[in-house]
Amino acid sequence: MDRGLRTGGWWPVPDVLAHLAGRWRVERVVRDLASGAEGRFEGATVFSPWPGGGLLHEESGMFTWQGVARPAERTLRFLPGGSPGTAEVRFADGRPFHDLDLTTGRHVADHPCSADLYRGEFTVLDGDRRRTVWRVCGPAKDLVLTTGYARVR
Repeated sequence: MDRGLRTGGWWPVPDVLAHLAGRWRVERVVRDLASGAEGRFEGATVFSPWPGGGLLHEESGMFTWQGVARPAERTLRFLPGGSPGTAEVRFADGRPFHDLDLTTGRHVADHPCSADLYRGEFTVLDGDRRRTVWRVCGPAKDLVLTTGYARVR
């Protein structure tokens, strides 16, 4: 994409599924604002074709919390969204998670989870780097999860 089309410090993405396809290096910092504890995830995410359209998102790596490192993984489905170039993100079991529209290079989405609210801000920094920040507020959690993604070529 032409760098001249970059607006507001974000990188517009005309087709989120095409942009995400492939392998990404992942680094995530998890901060518990109530306790001050901090954890770190390092690993990879692979977006591969999902039967019937969309992408299967498989993330795996090591999560270190309070000095203890453990393997961690998650799977999501990224399906074509309601308008061109967007996606509908679902959990592995098919439950809705959030929508994703990066046509401006930035998107904000909410996900209510029990009494807590997850608010995600998704930004595309350039063709090979993006960032997600989830702010989780509620009676059970007070967290900030900041994730950097870099495309693996």
